[in-house]
Amino acid sequence: MTRPIRTPVNGADPSLAYRNEEFLDSDEARPLRILAEYLQPLHAFRRHRVHDTIVFFGSARVREDGPLGRYYAEARELARLVTEWSKGLEAPAHRFLICTGGGGGIMEAANRGAYDAGGRSIGLNIGLPHEQRPNPYITPQLCFEFHYFFMRKLWFAHLARAIIVFPGGFGSLDELFEMLTLAQTRKLDRPVLILLYGSSYWNEILNFQALVRHGMISQEDLELLRFVDQPTEALGVLQAGLEVEMEAVTPAFAKSTTTLSRSDGAHPDPASPATDGGAR
Repeated sequence: MTRPIRTPVNGADPSLAYRNEEFLDSDEARPLRILAEYLQPLHAFRRHRVHDTIVFFGSARVREDGPLGRYYAEARELARLVTEWSKGLEAPAHRFLICTGGGGGIMEAANRGAYDAGGRSIGLNIGLPHEQRPNPYITPQLCFEFHYFFMRKLWFAHLARAIIVFPGGFGSLDELFEMLTLAQTRKLDRPVLILLYGSSYWNEILNFQALVRHGMISQEDLELLRFVDQPTEALGVLQAGLEVEMEAVTPAFAKSTTTLSRSDGAHPDPASPATDGGAR
């Protein structure tokens, strides 16, 4: 007996799994969405020869004409100075690109400063309920939209050689302490300069000495950060503290370290080969 030939539902062939939007939006496909937020930026950074970054953090609420407008102007000026300096470095890839969270306020100011200098800059935007939109000064090929905060944070830390934290609220504090924790625990295999811009603001809202006094951190931990108050001062700290010699692989990832049961302490994880640009 001959079996009847079954006709596909609605006359259509089944779609490929990776083109099935209903599946890709499902709970089961969450690992694929997470992985995509790693691989898409990686693909773009390799394609556009992005070697490393200097990250600007700060509030989206700071306005150019507002009461804290001086910080907008100074973030813009500092980003312009950094970009002009980085463009003058002889390198086969882009060094010390300005990287921000992609939104308004301080983030916009930093991307705008890089734009003023005729350079590229990165924006790692995040989808939020109030619909934060990418600012118009980000290089279009280096503008990314994230759903997962933790994947966005990974890319802030992955390529950063320095972070500069301007006045901000919960988000800026979160990003600052994330990087301070990585530095204090030596979880990354290379140092990251941490600059707090605007000493009067930071000394008013944070009491680091109280943490020392209560034994929560050591006095030496305060050496992980530095206060700056002028764009030229901050540029000087960056130029003095950053290594201009390039690593062999672009993008130049900071690798995660692990403590081995040996007396020599923390070491790069041997499962993170230096030749593939990967990081644990």
